[in-house]
Amino acid sequence: MPGLERILNGVIRFRQTVRKDLVKQFERIRDNPHPTAVFFTCMDSRMLPARITSSQVGDMFVVRNSGNMIPHANNYGKILRRGDTTGKENREKENWKPRPFLPPETPRREDLVEKVIYCAKSPSGYEVSVTTEPAALELAVKRGKINHVIVCGHSDCKAINTLYNLHKCPKSFDPESPMDHWLRRHGFNSIRKLEKRLADKNAGPIEFVSDNPLFSFSAVIDPEDKLNVEDKLSQINTLQQLENVASHGFLKEFLVSQTVDLHAMWFDIYTGEMHMFSKPNKQFVLVDESNVEELIDEVEKHQT
Repeated sequence: MPGLERILNGVIRFRQTVRKDLVKQFERIRDNPHPTAVFFTCMDSRMLPARITSSQVGDMFVVRNSGNMIPHANNYGKILRRGDTTGKENREKENWKPRPFLPPETPRREDLVEKVIYCAKSPSGYEVSVTTEPAALELAVKRGKINHVIVCGHSDCKAINTLYNLHKCPKSFDPESPMDHWLRRHGFNSIRKLEKRLADKNAGPIEFVSDNPLFSFSAVIDPEDKLNVEDKLSQINTLQQLENVASHGFLKEFLVSQTVDLHAMWFDIYTGEMHMFSKPNKQFVLVDESNVEELIDEVEKHQT
Protein backbone atom coordinates (compact mmCIF):
# COMPACT_ATOMS: atom_id res chain seq x y z
CA MET A 1 0.00 0.00 0.00
CA PRO A 2 1.47 3.35 -1.03
CA GLY A 3 1.67 6.25 1.38
CA LEU A 4 3.39 4.94 4.50
CA GLU A 5 6.81 5.25 2.90
CA ARG A 6 6.24 8.98 2.42
CA ILE A 7 5.25 9.38 6.08
CA LEU A 8 8.24 7.44 7.41
CA ASN A 9 10.65 9.33 5.17
CA GLY A 10 9.04 12.50 6.47
CA VAL A 11 9.88 11.41 10.01
CA ILE A 12 13.52 11.01 8.96
CA ARG A 13 13.57 14.50 7.42
CA PHE A 14 12.03 15.85 10.62
CA ARG A 15 14.78 14.19 12.68
CA GLN A 16 17.45 15.63 10.46
CA THR A 17 16.10 19.18 10.30
CA VAL A 18 13.68 20.73 12.80
CA ARG A 19 13.63 18.16 15.63
CA LYS A 20 16.36 19.78 17.72
CA ASP A 21 14.73 23.20 17.54
CA LEU A 22 11.31 21.79 18.44
CA VAL A 23 12.73 19.89 21.40
CA LYS A 24 14.11 23.17 22.72
CA GLN A 25 10.63 24.71 22.34
CA PHE A 26 9.06 21.73 24.12
CA GLU A 27 11.51 22.17 26.99
CA ARG A 28 10.74 25.89 27.34
CA ILE A 29 6.98 25.37 27.71
CA ARG A 30 6.89 21.85 29.15
CA ASP A 31 5.65 22.85 32.61
CA ASN A 32 3.98 26.13 31.75
CA PRO A 33 2.36 26.28 28.30
CA HIS A 34 0.11 29.26 27.62
CA PRO A 35 -2.19 28.48 24.68
CA THR A 36 -4.61 31.34 24.02
CA ALA A 37 -7.06 29.66 21.64
CA VAL A 38 -8.71 26.42 20.64
CA PHE A 39 -8.97 26.02 16.87
CA PHE A 40 -11.73 23.77 15.52
CA THR A 41 -11.30 22.90 11.88
CA CYS A 42 -11.91 20.20 9.31
CA MET A 43 -9.83 17.06 9.02
CA ASP A 44 -9.32 17.77 5.31
CA SER A 45 -5.70 16.97 4.44
CA ARG A 46 -5.34 20.35 2.71
CA MET A 47 -5.97 22.24 5.93
CA LEU A 48 -2.75 23.01 7.84
CA PRO A 49 -3.82 25.03 10.92
CA ALA A 50 -0.37 25.66 12.38
CA ARG A 51 1.05 26.72 9.03
CA ILE A 52 -1.76 29.04 7.93
CA THR A 53 -1.77 30.78 11.33
CA SER A 54 2.02 30.69 11.78
CA SER A 55 1.46 29.11 15.19
CA GLN A 56 4.29 27.73 17.27
CA VAL A 57 4.52 25.03 19.93
CA GLY A 58 2.04 25.72 22.72
CA ASP A 59 0.15 28.52 20.94
CA MET A 60 -3.21 26.81 20.54
CA PHE A 61 -5.22 23.63 20.92
CA VAL A 62 -6.37 22.10 17.63
CA VAL A 63 -9.46 19.90 17.21
CA ARG A 64 -10.30 18.40 13.83
CA ASN A 65 -13.24 16.41 12.53
CA SER A 66 -15.42 15.95 9.48
CA GLY A 67 -16.93 19.33 8.62
CA ASN A 68 -15.51 21.31 11.61
CA MET A 69 -18.71 20.66 13.58
CA ILE A 70 -19.33 21.08 17.30
CA PRO A 71 -22.60 19.40 18.31
CA HIS A 72 -25.24 21.63 19.86
CA ALA A 73 -25.97 20.78 23.50
CA ASN A 74 -29.54 19.77 22.73
CA ASN A 75 -28.36 16.93 20.49
CA TYR A 76 -27.94 14.87 23.64
CA GLY A 77 -31.53 14.97 24.90
CA LYS A 78 -33.08 17.31 27.37
CA ILE A 79 -32.80 16.37 31.04
CA LEU A 80 -36.21 16.21 32.73
CA ARG A 81 -37.11 15.74 36.35
CA ARG A 82 -39.64 13.06 37.34
CA GLY A 83 -43.08 14.16 36.21
CA ASP A 84 -41.78 16.99 33.99
CA THR A 85 -43.81 17.02 30.75
CA THR A 86 -42.28 20.15 29.25
CA GLY A 87 -40.83 18.29 26.30
CA LYS A 88 -44.14 16.67 25.40
CA GLU A 89 -45.98 20.00 25.64
CA ASN A 90 -43.41 21.71 23.43
CA ARG A 91 -43.72 19.00 20.82
CA GLU A 92 -47.51 19.39 20.81
CA LYS A 93 -47.25 23.17 20.45
CA GLU A 94 -44.82 23.00 17.55
CA ASN A 95 -45.50 21.56 14.15
CA TRP A 96 -43.06 18.65 14.04
CA LYS A 97 -42.43 17.78 10.41
CA PRO A 98 -39.95 15.33 8.91
CA ARG A 99 -36.73 16.91 7.77
CA PRO A 100 -36.83 17.00 4.00
CA PHE A 101 -33.50 15.32 3.43
CA LEU A 102 -33.91 12.44 5.91
CA PRO A 103 -34.85 9.04 4.51
CA PRO A 104 -38.46 8.32 5.55
CA GLU A 105 -37.45 5.04 7.19
CA THR A 106 -35.10 6.84 9.58
CA PRO A 107 -36.96 8.63 12.43
CA ARG A 108 -35.81 11.97 13.75
CA ARG A 109 -34.27 11.93 17.18
CA GLU A 110 -36.82 14.55 18.29
CA ASP A 111 -39.69 12.34 17.07
CA LEU A 112 -38.62 9.57 19.41
CA VAL A 113 -39.89 9.47 23.00
CA GLU A 114 -37.94 12.12 24.87
CA LYS A 115 -35.39 10.69 27.24
CA VAL A 116 -36.20 11.09 30.93
CA ILE A 117 -33.34 11.05 33.40
CA TYR A 118 -34.05 11.22 37.11
CA CYS A 119 -31.36 13.69 38.07
CA ALA A 120 -30.80 17.42 38.35
CA LYS A 121 -30.61 19.51 35.23
CA SER A 122 -27.22 20.57 33.94
CA PRO A 123 -26.63 24.36 33.76
CA SER A 124 -27.69 24.32 30.11
CA GLY A 125 -30.78 22.21 30.78
CA TYR A 126 -29.42 19.39 28.66
CA GLU A 127 -27.78 16.06 29.25
CA VAL A 128 -24.01 16.29 29.56
CA SER A 129 -22.47 15.20 26.26
CA VAL A 130 -19.65 12.71 26.10
CA THR A 131 -18.24 13.41 22.66
CA THR A 132 -14.84 14.74 21.67
CA GLU A 133 -15.79 18.28 20.73
CA PRO A 134 -17.50 19.44 23.96
CA ALA A 135 -14.82 17.61 25.96
CA ALA A 136 -12.15 19.51 24.03
CA LEU A 137 -13.99 22.78 24.70
CA GLU A 138 -13.98 22.08 28.43
CA LEU A 139 -10.32 21.09 28.41
CA ALA A 140 -9.33 24.23 26.53
CA VAL A 141 -11.57 26.72 28.34
CA LYS A 142 -11.94 25.49 31.91
CA ARG A 143 -8.59 23.81 32.32
CA GLY A 144 -6.42 25.39 29.64
CA LYS A 145 -7.68 28.94 30.43
CA ILE A 146 -7.79 29.95 26.77
CA ASN A 147 -9.52 33.17 25.71
CA HIS A 148 -10.64 32.43 22.16
CA VAL A 149 -12.67 29.67 20.53
CA ILE A 150 -12.14 29.69 16.77
CA VAL A 151 -14.08 27.63 14.23
CA CYS A 152 -12.47 27.53 10.80
CA GLY A 153 -14.25 26.16 7.76
CA HIS A 154 -12.93 26.07 4.21
CA SER A 155 -13.86 26.00 0.56
CA ASP A 156 -14.44 22.76 -1.35
CA CYS A 157 -15.08 20.90 1.90
CA LYS A 158 -15.78 17.26 1.06
CA ALA A 159 -17.85 16.82 4.23
CA ILE A 160 -20.02 19.83 3.39
CA ASN A 161 -20.33 18.64 -0.21
CA THR A 162 -21.58 15.32 1.16
CA LEU A 163 -24.02 17.08 3.50
CA TYR A 164 -25.50 19.03 0.59
CA ASN A 165 -25.74 15.86 -1.48
CA LEU A 166 -27.61 14.13 1.36
CA HIS A 167 -30.02 17.05 1.39
CA LYS A 168 -30.63 16.98 -2.38
CA CYS A 169 -30.57 13.20 -2.74
CA PRO A 170 -31.94 11.61 0.47
CA LYS A 171 -31.68 8.14 -1.02
CA SER A 172 -27.90 8.50 -1.04
CA PHE A 173 -27.93 8.29 2.78
CA ASP A 174 -26.14 5.15 3.96
CA PRO A 175 -27.59 3.89 7.28
CA GLU A 176 -24.29 2.12 7.97
CA SER A 177 -22.16 5.23 7.38
CA PRO A 178 -20.98 6.96 10.57
CA MET A 179 -20.13 10.06 8.56
CA ASP A 180 -23.59 10.27 6.96
CA HIS A 181 -25.16 10.05 10.40
CA TRP A 182 -22.74 12.67 11.79
CA LEU A 183 -23.34 15.13 8.98
CA ARG A 184 -27.09 14.68 8.88
CA ARG A 185 -27.54 15.07 12.63
CA HIS A 186 -25.25 18.05 13.10
CA GLY A 187 -25.71 19.71 9.72
CA PHE A 188 -29.49 20.10 9.67
CA ASN A 189 -29.59 23.64 11.07
CA SER A 190 -27.04 24.76 8.50
CA ILE A 191 -29.07 23.22 5.68
CA ARG A 192 -32.21 24.94 6.94
CA LYS A 193 -30.49 28.33 6.97
CA LEU A 194 -29.06 27.72 3.50
CA GLU A 195 -32.53 26.96 2.12
CA LYS A 196 -33.81 30.27 3.49
CA ARG A 197 -30.90 32.05 1.82
CA LEU A 198 -31.50 30.35 -1.53
CA ALA A 199 -35.28 30.78 -1.43
CA ASP A 200 -35.07 34.55 -1.18
CA LYS A 201 -31.83 36.40 -1.79
CA ASN A 202 -33.50 39.61 -0.62
CA ALA A 203 -34.73 38.13 2.65
CA GLY A 204 -32.06 39.88 4.69
CA PRO A 205 -29.33 38.55 6.96
CA ILE A 206 -29.43 35.07 8.47
CA GLU A 207 -29.92 35.12 12.24
CA PHE A 208 -27.77 33.08 14.60
CA VAL A 209 -29.31 33.10 18.06
CA SER A 210 -27.72 32.40 21.44
CA ASP A 211 -29.12 32.58 24.96
CA ASN A 212 -26.47 35.23 25.55
CA PRO A 213 -27.31 38.28 23.37
CA LEU A 214 -23.59 39.10 23.09
CA PHE A 215 -23.18 35.95 21.02
CA SER A 216 -26.23 36.35 18.80
CA PHE A 217 -25.51 37.91 15.43
CA SER A 218 -26.69 38.40 11.87
CA ALA A 219 -24.82 37.32 8.76
CA VAL A 220 -24.98 38.16 5.09
CA ILE A 221 -23.60 35.15 3.22
CA ASP A 222 -21.75 35.78 -0.04
CA PRO A 223 -23.32 39.18 -0.75
CA GLU A 224 -21.74 39.31 -4.21
CA ASP A 225 -23.01 35.80 -5.01
CA LYS A 226 -19.59 34.57 -6.13
CA LEU A 227 -19.51 31.26 -4.25
CA ASN A 228 -21.07 27.99 -5.33
CA VAL A 229 -23.88 26.62 -3.18
CA GLU A 230 -21.63 24.19 -1.29
CA ASP A 231 -19.25 26.99 -0.26
CA LYS A 232 -22.22 29.10 0.84
CA LEU A 233 -23.26 26.16 3.00
CA SER A 234 -19.70 25.86 4.31
CA GLN A 235 -19.74 29.46 5.52
CA ILE A 236 -23.17 29.04 7.10
CA ASN A 237 -22.04 25.82 8.75
CA THR A 238 -18.97 27.55 10.18
CA LEU A 239 -21.12 30.28 11.72
CA GLN A 240 -23.64 27.72 13.00
CA GLN A 241 -20.90 26.22 15.14
CA LEU A 242 -20.62 29.47 17.12
CA GLU A 243 -24.28 29.12 18.03
CA ASN A 244 -23.64 25.49 18.94
CA VAL A 245 -20.59 26.29 21.07
CA ALA A 246 -22.54 28.91 23.03
CA SER A 247 -25.23 26.34 23.86
CA HIS A 248 -23.02 24.38 26.25
CA GLY A 249 -23.77 25.13 29.88
CA PHE A 250 -20.23 24.72 31.16
CA LEU A 251 -19.20 27.72 29.02
CA LYS A 252 -21.89 30.05 30.36
CA GLU A 253 -19.82 31.69 33.12
CA PHE A 254 -16.95 32.33 30.70
CA LEU A 255 -19.21 33.83 28.03
CA VAL A 256 -21.13 35.96 30.52
CA SER A 257 -17.92 37.29 32.07
CA GLN A 258 -16.49 37.77 28.54
CA THR A 259 -13.28 35.99 29.43
CA VAL A 260 -13.84 33.82 26.34
CA ASP A 261 -14.81 35.04 22.88
CA LEU A 262 -16.06 33.09 19.85
CA HIS A 263 -14.79 33.59 16.30
CA ALA A 264 -15.41 32.18 12.84
CA MET A 265 -12.80 31.95 10.09
CA TRP A 266 -13.00 30.53 6.59
CA PHE A 267 -10.05 29.48 4.44
CA ASP A 268 -10.15 29.51 0.65
CA ILE A 269 -8.22 26.41 -0.40
CA TYR A 270 -7.54 27.63 -3.93
CA THR A 271 -6.38 31.17 -3.19
CA GLY A 272 -4.69 30.52 0.15
CA GLU A 273 -6.62 33.44 1.65
CA MET A 274 -8.11 33.47 5.16
CA HIS A 275 -11.39 35.23 5.88
CA MET A 276 -12.73 36.19 9.30
CA PHE A 277 -16.32 36.86 10.20
CA SER A 278 -16.81 40.50 11.14
CA LYS A 279 -19.89 41.00 13.32
CA PRO A 280 -20.12 44.75 12.64
CA ASN A 281 -19.92 44.09 8.89
CA LYS A 282 -22.13 40.97 9.18
CA GLN A 283 -19.98 39.02 6.74
CA PHE A 284 -16.71 37.22 6.20
CA VAL A 285 -13.94 39.64 5.26
CA LEU A 286 -10.50 38.93 3.85
CA VAL A 287 -7.73 39.09 6.45
CA ASP A 288 -4.86 41.12 5.01
CA GLU A 289 -2.37 43.83 5.93
CA SER A 290 -4.90 46.58 5.34
CA ASN A 291 -7.50 45.47 7.89
CA VAL A 292 -5.85 43.18 10.45
CA GLU A 293 -5.62 45.95 13.04
CA GLU A 294 -9.27 46.81 12.47
CA LEU A 295 -10.26 43.16 13.03
CA ILE A 296 -8.22 43.02 16.23
CA ASP A 297 -9.91 46.21 17.39
CA GLU A 298 -13.35 44.69 16.69
CA VAL A 299 -12.53 41.74 18.93
CA GLU A 300 -11.24 43.95 21.73
CA LYS A 301 -14.39 46.13 21.60
CA HIS A 302 -16.60 43.05 21.70
CA GLN A 303 -14.80 41.78 24.79
CA THR A 304 -15.29 45.10 26.59
